[in-house]
Amino acid sequence: MVDCVVKNWQGEEAGTASLDLKVADEANAAHVVHRALTRQLANVRQGTASTKTRAEVRGGGRKPWRQKGTGRARAGSNRSPLWRGGGVIFGPKPRDYTLKMNRKERRLALRTALHSRLEDLVVVQDFADQLTRPKTKEVVKALAGWGIEPRSKVLLIVGERDENVYLSARNIDNLRLISAGNLNVFDLLAAERIVATASALTKIQEVYGD
Repeated sequence: MVDCVVKNWQGEEAGTASLDLKVADEANAAHVVHRALTRQLANVRQGTASTKTRAEVRGGGRKPWRQKGTGRARAGSNRSPLWRGGGVIFGPKPRDYTLKMNRKERRLALRTALHSRLEDLVVVQDFADQLTRPKTKEVVKALAGWGIEPRSKVLLIVGERDENVYLSARNIDNLRLISAGNLNVFDLLAAERIVATASALTKIQEVYGD
């Protein structure tokens, strides 16, 4: 179990929150997280890259010149892969890049990735009520009060999406806003600092605490 200090909207300490997650043992942690990250990146690939073979390229039906007597190399088609405008040898074709991973292993990898970033985690009180209307300046000011460097890549995790919070945060460079239900390994590892609301931490504990 890990105890985290909870900060309020002004950046002052306002209590504590605990997080108790079962993580992979140290020997297997890197392997499990790597598998989950590889799976996530592979599953977003469209797999639509396609090239044409010499059989699919338009043209090339007539032999360019006779077989013998010209002094030039033999050629049967001007769509040979050796020719400009010809087909492609061993080029990509549409394929499915999807990788499978057991649900328990995925959840273990997510818990392990989050646990590895606890040093960079800042827990704050829910602040949706502080934004009566979209105001990016207020969120930037709050981030500074929470000790976040201006140019840091920040992952902001909220319990539930609030429209004012979303509209206030979307124009901030290097900040990504996600709900606790959309937590994923890539975002956890890519961020330099992680800011989570108290409700998001509670939801993470409920969903991934087993």
